[in-house]
Amino acid sequence: MEHHEVMVKGMNLVRELEKDLRIANVICMNGRRHLTSSMNEVSRDLIVNSYSKKKQALLDMLPTLTELRRALDMPSTLESLVEEGNYWKAFQVLSEYLQILDSLSELSAIQEMSRGVEVWLGRTLQKLDALLLGVCQEFKEDGYITVIDAYALIGDTAGLAEKIQSFFMQEVISETHSVLKAIVHEDEEGLSQNSSCHFNSRLTYSDLCLRIPDSKFRQCLLRTLAVLFDLMCSYHEIMEFQLERKDSAAQTSNKCNEEISCSPGETQEVDSDVRACNNSMSSSRDVIHGSSSREESATKSSLTETSGSPYSDFHDTIKEAGKEDSATSSIESPWYHLRKEATTFVSQTLQRGRRNLWHLTASRVSVLLSSAAVCTASIHQFLKNYEDLGVFILTGEAFCGIEAVEFRQKLKVVCENYFIAFHRQNVHALKMVLEKETWLKLPPETVHMISFAGLIGDGAPLISLSSGKSTNVSAVHSIKSVNMVHTGARKNGFSHWIKSGNPFQQKLPTSNEGRGYSQPNGSVCGEFDGSSTNNFHDDKTPRKNDINQMNGANSVSEDENEDLLADFIDEDSQLPSRSSKPHHSRALSSHVNDEENTTQTGSSLCLLKSMDKYARLMQKLEVVNVEFFKGVCQLFGFFFYFIYETFGQQNASSTGKGTSSSLNYRLRTALSRVNQDCEEWIKSQSSSPTSLSSPFVHAELTPTHPPNTNYGHSSGTSLGLKERCVAVDTISLVARILNRSKAHLQSMLLQSNSTILEDFYVHLVDAVPDLTEHVHRTTVRLLLHINGYVERVANCKWEVKELGMEHNGYVDLMLGEFKHYKTRLAHGGIRKEVQDLLLDYGLEIVAETLVEGLSRVKRCSDEGRALMSLDLQVLINGLHHFVSLNVKPKLQMVETFIKAYYLPETEYVHWARAHPEYSKSQVVGLVNLVATMKGWKRKTRLDILEKIE
Repeated sequence: MEHHEVMVKGMNLVRELEKDLRIANVICMNGRRHLTSSMNEVSRDLIVNSYSKKKQALLDMLPTLTELRRALDMPSTLESLVEEGNYWKAFQVLSEYLQILDSLSELSAIQEMSRGVEVWLGRTLQKLDALLLGVCQEFKEDGYITVIDAYALIGDTAGLAEKIQSFFMQEVISETHSVLKAIVHEDEEGLSQNSSCHFNSRLTYSDLCLRIPDSKFRQCLLRTLAVLFDLMCSYHEIMEFQLERKDSAAQTSNKCNEEISCSPGETQEVDSDVRACNNSMSSSRDVIHGSSSREESATKSSLTETSGSPYSDFHDTIKEAGKEDSATSSIESPWYHLRKEATTFVSQTLQRGRRNLWHLTASRVSVLLSSAAVCTASIHQFLKNYEDLGVFILTGEAFCGIEAVEFRQKLKVVCENYFIAFHRQNVHALKMVLEKETWLKLPPETVHMISFAGLIGDGAPLISLSSGKSTNVSAVHSIKSVNMVHTGARKNGFSHWIKSGNPFQQKLPTSNEGRGYSQPNGSVCGEFDGSSTNNFHDDKTPRKNDINQMNGANSVSEDENEDLLADFIDEDSQLPSRSSKPHHSRALSSHVNDEENTTQTGSSLCLLKSMDKYARLMQKLEVVNVEFFKGVCQLFGFFFYFIYETFGQQNASSTGKGTSSSLNYRLRTALSRVNQDCEEWIKSQSSSPTSLSSPFVHAELTPTHPPNTNYGHSSGTSLGLKERCVAVDTISLVARILNRSKAHLQSMLLQSNSTILEDFYVHLVDAVPDLTEHVHRTTVRLLLHINGYVERVANCKWEVKELGMEHNGYVDLMLGEFKHYKTRLAHGGIRKEVQDLLLDYGLEIVAETLVEGLSRVKRCSDEGRALMSLDLQVLINGLHHFVSLNVKPKLQMVETFIKAYYLPETEYVHWARAHPEYSKSQVVGLVNLVATMKGWKRKTRLDILEKIE
C-alpha cells in the first residue's frame, strides 16, 4: 500500500497514456484520411495539367499545319496557272510558296516538297522559254507581254534580253541548216531514205552548201533569205515594241486588283529583293535545257528572299481575279512602270545587239554563196539571185542601221567568180567559132534584124527587174547607193519592208517545188519565163516575135532576159518598157545596119553578141562592171590577135625583112598588150578547145558559116583573097561599133575606171586600121609573087661605063607579075574599092622591093644610077597600063633613093633624118655604096654612119 499512490499515479499515467494513444490514433486516422483525400486531389490536378499541356501543344501546331495545308495546295495552283499561261501570277504564288517552305525548313517533309519545287520550276522555265522562242520565231504581242511580266517579276530583265538575242542566233543557225538539209535530202531521194537522212544529219552547214544541186540553188537561196527576213522582222518588232498606255493600264490594273496587298513600298521591297538574283540569272541566255537548272536555283533563291505580306485568303483571291473585269486604274501603277522599264531595257539591248544578228545572217548567206552552184547557174538565173541578194542587203542595212560593207564585198567576190566562169565559157565558145570559121559573109536575111543596143546604148535598159512591185524596184535601183542608210531611213526604213511583206517568200513556188528553177541543161522555165505575171507587167512585156527576129529567127536563148531588150526605163516606175514605135529607138543605127550586116561573119556575130551581152551585164552588175568591160577588152583582143595570127603572118617576107620588123609601133604595142592580157587563151589556142559539155554553158554559139558552105581552109596561108578581105572588113566593122559604143561604155564605168577604157581604145581599137593595113599588105605579098626580085635587083650590073637604051630584064618580069596580080584581084570576088586599095598597096610593095634591092647594091657608077632611073621610068610607064591610079607618087620613094646617090657627103645625115620611110639598113647600104664609089675616107664614112645610127 505503501506504493498505492505510486501505483495510482502509475495507473493514472497509464490511463492518460492510453487516452493520449487513443487521441493519437484518431489523429493518425484523420491524417491518413486527409492524406488520401489530398493524394486524390493532387492526382486529379496532375491529370488536368497534362491535358492542358497537350491542348496547348496542339494549339501551337495549328498555324504550322495550316501553312502546310496551304503549301500542299499551292503546287496544284501553280500547275493550273502555268497551264493557263499566267506565268506572272505563277511566280507570285511561287514567291509565297518558297517563303512557306523556308519558314518550315526544319520539317523533314519540306525537303521532299523543295525537290518538287525544283522540278516544277525547271518545267515552268522551259515552257516560258518555249513561249519566248515562239515569240522570236513569230512575234505575238500577248506572248511577249507574258514573258516580259514574268522576267520583270523575277528581276532578270537583263537575262531576258540576252536570252532573246541568243534565241535569235540559234534560230538563224538552225533554220538555215534545216532549209539546206531539207533541199539536199529532197534531191537525194534515190538513196535509201534512212541512210540518206542519217548521213545528211551529220553534215555541217558548209558541207551541205557544197552538196546543193545546181537546179535547186535558187530555191535554197530564196528559202534561206525568206527565213532570215522573217527572223529579222520578228527581232525588229520586239525591239520596236512599245506599251500602249490605255491597254497597259487596263492590264496592270487587273494585276494590281488580283494582289491582296501591293503597296508601293512593298513593291519596292519585292523589286529590290528580286534583283539580288540577277547575277545568278545572267547565264539564262544559254540553250533552254542547258540553262534550266541554273535558272531554277536563281529564281528559287530570288523568290525565297522576296518579302511581302502573307496571302491570307490566297485561293479566294485567285478565284476572284479570274472573275474581275478590266477596271479603270491609274497608269501610275508600279506594275505598269515595272513592265515599261522591262520593255524599254530589252528594246535598248536589242538595238545594241542587232548588228551581231545581221553579221550572223550575212555570214550564213556568205557560206551559202560559196557553193559551186552559184557559178554554174545560167546568166538570167544569176541576175535573179543578184537582185534578191541586193534586196537582202538593203533590208539588212535598214535593219542594223549600218552599211553592209563586208557582205557587199562578198557579193562582189561572188560576181567576180561568176564572171570568171562566164568569161571562160564565152572565150572557149569564141575559140570554137573562130577555129571553124570559113570567113564568108552571112546571108543578109540572117542578120539584117540584129541590133546591139546594149553595146551601143541605143535604147538599152538601165536595169531590169523580176517584180513589178515598186518597193523592190526602187530598192534594187538604189543598190549601188548607200545614202539611204545614213538618213532617216536607217531608223524607220525596216518598218517599210515589214509592211511590204517578205520579198523572198513571194518568189517561192506554191504548187510545184521545182517550178521556176534552172534545169540541168540551163533552160529556165516557170518564174523566169517572160509570160510570168510575177516578173513582168502584161502591158510591158516585150513581144517575142521581135526578140526572135532580133536573134536571127532563132529561139531566145536560155539566158536571155526580156527586160534587157526594153527600149527605155520609165522614170516613175523604174520599170523597163517598150516604146510605142519599136524600131524608132534604133533609128540612129539603122542607116549603117545594111552596110554592116553585109560584112558580118559567124565569128564577128558571136563576138558582137557576146560583147553586147557583157555591156548589158555591166548595167545589171554594176559592182563588177569594170570586170565585164575587161572581158569585152579580152574578147576583142583575142579576136584581134586571131586575125593577126591567121592573116597577118607569112613564111617569107618579100622584102627580106622579118614579120615583127614590118609592124609599126602601134600595132606591135597592141599585139604585145593582147599577148599579156590573153596569154591564157592564146597559149591554149593550138590545143583542143575545152569541151562545152560541162554542167554550165554561159555562151551561145552562133553559126559560123552559111548553109551549104564547105570547110576547106584551116591555115592562114591557104585562105583565099575573098576570105582575107572579109576578115579585114569584119574586124573593121567591130571596131566601128566599138567606137560608137565608147560614150555608152564610159557612162557605165566609174570615173576611176576611165583610164582602162582610154587604154583599150587608144592601144587596141585605134590599132585596127594598122592591123587591116598589115593584113592587106600580107595578102599583097602572098599574091604578088616578087619575093626573089630583091636579089635580082641587087645582082644586076650597075657599074656600067655607058648608058644604053635597054632597061634591065627584071622590069618586064615585074610588070608581068603585077599584071597577074591585077587579074587575081579582078577575079577574086571583092569590091572595087578593095581592089583599088590592094593595087595601091601592091605599088607600095613594088616600091619597097625596089628600094630594098637597090640598097643591097655593092658597086654602082653614075651611069648605073642613070640606068636605075631608066628602069624606074619604064616600070612606071608599064604600070600605067594596069592601074588607073597615079603611079608616080607611089614610086617616088624609089626615085628619091636613086637621087640620093648624088648628094654631098655632108648631107647624108640630114637626108636620113628627113626620110624616115627608109630603114636603117637601107640608108647604111646607100652610104656604104657612095663611100665606096666616091672614095670617101674611112673615118668620114664611119662618122656619118655613127651619126645616122
